[in-house]
Amino acid sequence: MSAGDAVAQLVREEGTRVLATLVRVTGSIDLAEDAAQDAVVRALETWPRDGVPDDPRAWLVVAAKRRAIDIIRREARRAGKEARAMAFPDPAADPAAGPEPPEVVRDDLLRLVFTCCHPCLALEAQVALALRTLGGLTTAEVARGLMVPEATMAKRLTRAKQKIAQAKIPYRIPAAEELPGRLAGVAATVYLIFNEGYAAGAGAGIVRSALTCEAIRLARLLAELMPDEPTVLGLLALLLLHDARNPARIDTEGRPVLLAGQNRTRWNTAMIKEGVELVGTALRRPPDRPEPYVVQAAIAACHALAPSYADTPWDAVVSWYDVLLTVHDTPVIRLNRAVAVAERDGPAAGLALVDAIDGLETYPWWHATRAELLHRTGRTDAAHAAYQQALALEMNEPQREHLRRRITELPLKGRTPSAVRP
Repeated sequence: MSAGDAVAQLVREEGTRVLATLVRVTGSIDLAEDAAQDAVVRALETWPRDGVPDDPRAWLVVAAKRRAIDIIRREARRAGKEARAMAFPDPAADPAAGPEPPEVVRDDLLRLVFTCCHPCLALEAQVALALRTLGGLTTAEVARGLMVPEATMAKRLTRAKQKIAQAKIPYRIPAAEELPGRLAGVAATVYLIFNEGYAAGAGAGIVRSALTCEAIRLARLLAELMPDEPTVLGLLALLLLHDARNPARIDTEGRPVLLAGQNRTRWNTAMIKEGVELVGTALRRPPDRPEPYVVQAAIAACHALAPSYADTPWDAVVSWYDVLLTVHDTPVIRLNRAVAVAERDGPAAGLALVDAIDGLETYPWWHATRAELLHRTGRTDAAHAAYQQALALEMNEPQREHLRRRITELPLKGRTPSAVRP
């Protein structure tokens, strides 16, 4: 990794914390985003030349605060309110002050999560805004994660920020009695941040470790706030059990290794142990209905505890998916269940279920799953067409290369060799 790349990665990793602090300092998401972005640009210009400062986050915060002061002064002059431009809403926000203690930074992040996930916003707007601000995802990445057009997402984000400003939504961690009503949006946000990190939707790499680490850290903070809440326990368990596989998910050449081919001795046993214990704790605190994150974590535990892929308890996995569908029936969940049925009952049974799912025409993994099952049932030409449909949609480059390799492995049958070139 070049010095410039290392600086860019460091800036990305610190960016979320800087933004969270700036929202507290300025009282405005839009102003904080502008100021933080300016600080990032300055860092990318100066750090490769002058060296990385001893405390990168503090440097970014000070630079962003100074930029925010400039913006406030400029806007105040336009409005004839110069006197008001000299102070931030936060009286402790002097740009010359030292870095905030770690507990303040932690609380800034939680405040930002709960501000974005205020109940006066629709759930889809809560999740979208938190992904954009807290997760640091681009508008295109948020749109892809929530499976809506990018233009629609841009409008949704603008409306959400306007509503926060107009309604004067407080930037704070809610009181204990308010937490349950805010949890759905917060949990969904943390899960989707992790999901984008675990399997990046685009780009040169499969994993974005900064996002997976941030999501797990946020899930742990939620568990500190709500230690007896099954949703939080299930969420943290799910993230840990998935992240435990990361050391075995990529080969030495950066190519993806599917679950069936992973070296399970490389899985993180400490994460698995903690995740399984959390699943057990969550299952002993049953709500009125099954909790989706707990059920998904139970499915992940089935995989994590199996000594080999061949020993996976597919009956249990399918049964857990049946439970999940009673409380969280989505096309992607149905697709995942179909894959489990294919392993238990054969590819033809799984393919029938995949073909019956509506609403995933723009989801590359629906096409890729169809292609694999068509291949296993001997329908080579149809498998080739399905792989090509998957490749026409957005995914990261290692995943794309994996699908290209799968095409080259198909028997030619009636096709010419040129038909299988990537």
